[in-house]
Amino acid sequence: MKAKEIAEGIYWVGAIDWSVRSFHGYTTNRGATYNAYLIIDEKVTLIDTVKGPFAKELLERVSSVIDPAKIDYIVANHVEMDHSGAIPVVMEACPNAQIITCAPSGVKGLTAHYGDYPYIAVKGGDSISLGKRSLSFVMTPMLHWPDNMVTYCPEEQILFSNDAFGQHYASPERFDEESDLSVIMQEAKKYYGNIIMCYGKQAQTAWSIVHGLQLKMIAPSHGVIWKKNIKEILDAYQLWSANEPETGAIVVFDSMWHSTEAMAKTIVESFIERGIPAKLYDLKENHISDIIPELLTTKYLAVGSPTLNNQMLPTVAAFLCYLKGLSPKHRKAFAFGSYGWGGQSIKQVEEELKACGFEICMDAYRVQYIPHNDQLKELSELVKQID
Repeated sequence: MKAKEIAEGIYWVGAIDWSVRSFHGYTTNRGATYNAYLIIDEKVTLIDTVKGPFAKELLERVSSVIDPAKIDYIVANHVEMDHSGAIPVVMEACPNAQIITCAPSGVKGLTAHYGDYPYIAVKGGDSISLGKRSLSFVMTPMLHWPDNMVTYCPEEQILFSNDAFGQHYASPERFDEESDLSVIMQEAKKYYGNIIMCYGKQAQTAWSIVHGLQLKMIAPSHGVIWKKNIKEILDAYQLWSANEPETGAIVVFDSMWHSTEAMAKTIVESFIERGIPAKLYDLKENHISDIIPELLTTKYLAVGSPTLNNQMLPTVAAFLCYLKGLSPKHRKAFAFGSYGWGGQSIKQVEEELKACGFEICMDAYRVQYIPHNDQLKELSELVKQID
């Protein structure tokens, strides 16, 4: 396991998780990396660690550059265990190291997870000298835990951004310019949608801070390092965090005997006919976490379910539960579905959409049993009248 030099005297020493396929219920089909960075200076500094099972990989990479016992500082930008899990093992190898984290939540969180260590608590605006370089700290609370911060090295113009600007993407390449930009941007969008969307205000604050920095690199804790396409990822974060999509529609549904499916297809075609780009997602075939990124730039959402035992289908309920937690705003939505006798599910979907914070733009549309052509035509006309 070798370190990768990303700038003179600064190394990537993280771990590649080729096999992981799920992260808190969101699919990581391209795996993940847990990035850590080693700075060789008068004070040797490790920026973040890795997930616990990968501690040996981290230490092997560090050892390819320097004896880990010579590390003076370990910066813990975030308490979550995919970044901090290796701290106990690393501290055994680095007996003289001090852990730099934010005050007070970082100290509190790390202590709760790992016990007492020599912590240095910092606040926004604090900085430390490493020798010819320095590190300054910017607090980014709730992006996406209370303890989050980012670390900036002004002499190298590198931002160690923790979860911000990250992607779950396993790759032997360390830089964006070595990777397929369309792929890493899609993974960055998926990461933002599933992890950061509900913290849009905090993301806007972080964006405004980062936008004012001189940057040669943004080095996140997951995925590739942004070097060539810094403007592209900053522009994307500005768009996503603004949370004000102008157009577009997605139709999400599950169906038992194709009746709700027929309604869903009619709705998609109706949006397209009025010039609004639209996509269809069958919850039997599409994972929730792959649908969410589309919502970042979509104004309209239609959700359909038949009724099963007086309830919506479990797949639809799971989608709406997941969606509610991400708290998208400034969008319009409506419910639809077929039913046999009770028909409770369609109104339940509408109520959940309201609870998510959507503006209901069309009355819930119900069809008993199989939709006839005149009913589908009526549904289409109603969709075409949505403001």
